[in-house]
Amino acid sequence: MSATRLDFDESMMWVDLSDGRKLGVPLAYFPRLLRASPAERMQVEMSGNGTGLHWEALDEDISVEDLLMGIGDQTRGHSLAA
Repeated sequence: MSATRLDFDESMMWVDLSDGRKLGVPLAYFPRLLRASPAERMQVEMSGNGTGLHWEALDEDISVEDLLMGIGDQTRGHSLAA
């Protein structure tokens, strides 16, 4: 599965997929995108024929496969209970 187009609104990333589906993903899943300006969000490069999304300036890489599985940012630290 691959991405063919990407759009944003104030709280969501919308990914058009090669099979005609449109996937909505909350920006809260990706803190770097949430904090980025609208112009920074649109500076995306589609890699691997649309299987990956890359933002050089934001140091963000997202796999379309992970999006379909509901996997968000994997770089967040997890705090442990004392």
